Amino acid sequence: MIGAGQSPQHHPGSATMHVTLFRQVRPFGGPVTDLVAVDGVLAAGPPAGARPVVVEGGGRIALPTLVDAHLHPDKTGWGEPWYSRRPAHGLPEYVAGDVELAAHQRSPVGVRAHRLLAHAVTRGTRAVRAHVDVAPAYGLAGATGLREAAERLAGKLDVQSVAFPQHGVVRAPGTAELLTAAAREGLVDAVGGIDPAGFDGGGADGREQFDLLFGLAERYGVLLDVHLHDLGATGLGPLRALAARTVAAGLRGRVTASHAFCLAELSAAELDRTADLLADAGIALTTVAPSAHQVLPFRALRSRGVRVGLGSDGVRDSWSPYGNADMLHRTHLLGWTTDARTDRELTDCLELAAHGGAELLGLPRADLAPGSPADFLLVDGECVPQVVVDLPPRELVVKAGRVVAEHSALVA
Repeated sequence: MIGAGQSPQHHPGSATMHVTLFRQVRPFGGPVTDLVAVDGVLAAGPPAGARPVVVEGGGRIALPTLVDAHLHPDKTGWGEPWYSRRPAHGLPEYVAGDVELAAHQRSPVGVRAHRLLAHAVTRGTRAVRAHVDVAPAYGLAGATGLREAAERLAGKLDVQSVAFPQHGVVRAPGTAELLTAAAREGLVDAVGGIDPAGFDGGGADGREQFDLLFGLAERYGVLLDVHLHDLGATGLGPLRALAARTVAAGLRGRVTASHAFCLAELSAAELDRTADLLADAGIALTTVAPSAHQVLPFRALRSRGVRVGLGSDGVRDSWSPYGNADMLHRTHLLGWTTDARTDRELTDCLELAAHGGAELLGLPRADLAPGSPADFLLVDGECVPQVVVDLPPRELVVKAGRVVAEHSALVA
């Protein structure tokens, strides 16, 4: 597919530039045109005198590469021998299953995480927020393994890491010290929390857990990302407390609530009030489209100014045999669970996966306009809604103007 290539052009008085012309592509399914990348950024045209590398697009649709805003690569059995899962009822049993599966894995975290994240790149993922379990059962092996995987994929994938206390903070002595070490040693970008009221036993306002997390954020500058699975007041109370603590600590824009299943059951009026509270506090949300009754009402939330990202969650772990780290497929599932039928509704799902996730991770918007990152993928198709429904193969994946995957295989 790559042809007529030239070496990066030297310009008098300037540093070497990398210029690539992607010829005959259709941004968002529109008219055929060319995309020009100059040093990783899209430009209106090639610089004067440049002899760009030319990549033939063949009239394919160009779409932004997607952002996985919530993934657990340390738990995955992707590429490992089949694991027969036993029934689990409630969070403690799922957590016990994690430990059991970890003992059966043949490959260390760094190998499994790299295998999964490399696959995600070939499916068109530009960045991930990756949660790794930090608990006495594992120590910091998840954080160090993820770092190894991220370093191997440098230039192909942006990885934002979260030290996640899946076993709890209050209920798992020693976890607080591990979270502190991960933040202090710069092993992670963020520290996480989990259900302070229903699971961790820290009270309705999550005071004990939140004291630790906000203290780490203030001391070491890490982001926060708290899993909230609880429904009703048990979930809504900590979510409101999280917003209040965020404002008081001056951490607007640096805190995320993952899942927040309690929001899906609110009335329209109560959802609006809660969304306004979250927007004022700068609290972001992630959803993984697990089911029609748990997926976040992302359109209503975003209309009130709340940042929302879409993620894969677990991929073939002890919790579930499903998942594939393919964010276009996750976009399809989001459309399915929200009963998206119109072109606008289906396109909303893709935009959440592309722009919602980028906004949540603090990345520039890849909207295929001049000045935006040259991060996009090419697929055969008619239009964006049809791509979301039919999930065509990813023919080419581009990161910072360079081809990183072609025909579902990484490019060296």
